[in-house]
Amino acid sequence: MMANIIFLDQPVRTGFSYSRTPLIDKPSDTGEVERIREFLLKWLNKHPTFSSNPFYAAGDSYSGMTVPALVQEISKGNYICCEPPINLQGYVLGNPITHIEEEIKYRVPFSHGMGLISDELYESIRSACKGNYFNVDPSNTKCLKLVEEYHKCIDKLYEYNILLPDCNMTSSDCFLYPYYLLNFWANDESVRDALHIKKGSIGEWVICSRSNAYNNDIKSSVPYHMHNSINGYRSLIYSGDHDLVVPFLATEAWIKSLNYSIIHEWRPWMIKDLIAGYTRTYSNKMTFATVKGGGHTVENKPNESFIMFQRWINGQPL
Repeated sequence: MMANIIFLDQPVRTGFSYSRTPLIDKPSDTGEVERIREFLLKWLNKHPTFSSNPFYAAGDSYSGMTVPALVQEISKGNYICCEPPINLQGYVLGNPITHIEEEIKYRVPFSHGMGLISDELYESIRSACKGNYFNVDPSNTKCLKLVEEYHKCIDKLYEYNILLPDCNMTSSDCFLYPYYLLNFWANDESVRDALHIKKGSIGEWVICSRSNAYNNDIKSSVPYHMHNSINGYRSLIYSGDHDLVVPFLATEAWIKSLNYSIIHEWRPWMIKDLIAGYTRTYSNKMTFATVKGGGHTVENKPNESFIMFQRWINGQPL
């Protein structure tokens, strides 16, 4: 067996998660970090046979804001608390949102590198907008006009994977149609019974609910990565290289900002004789990897994702 996995829906009221006690405060990044650690301690106390297992926190996308903070919280708790420590070893993040105000600036250079916009448009928009492409000063009319031209080039793309068309999820010929069907599947009583969902704990399951109030109180997770690096935790940071939401260029940029030396230079990582992506490792035990053809959550590359994780969790080079 390679690993045991606990899938946790968070914050409370997303997916099938619920709380037995009323939530006093509005859910937030830092509040959820505390609740996740509390959940893990309670779960391990109920299942002590797993308490000695090496523990890795993992997540995709917005989890890039909370997982690094969770690793820091667990690390601190292991030192100051009387409870049995969580055997924390590291963390894994896919296309992580880290500092969105900075990361969105890389969408234009990424679009240029991928051949989505012309050299001329790229040079013009870079000169006129000075890197600020999405919160443009209304008086900068030249930048605004160029941003319109940029959107004409990219708005028909599916930003989570630019290889795919943007289509209506409810249409049966759309590749997203299975996600639409999930709404019916997850709300079927026989499915809920099979998943052992406690009756009355949650109402309608919604694939992507935006209605719950939430406080995004971590503005950048880079300081948490710094702290975790100092404490020597391993990390795997990977990017589907066709993601326009969090381009791999943005992820590379904050990794470089940690200012750790490169141990193994940029190289392809292979599955048999085929290039599956590219990778580089740093002296803070951080591995960065791309998944070739992958999108924002790389579910379209299951074999590559599995082999990448398998090698890394076993301490092997990708």
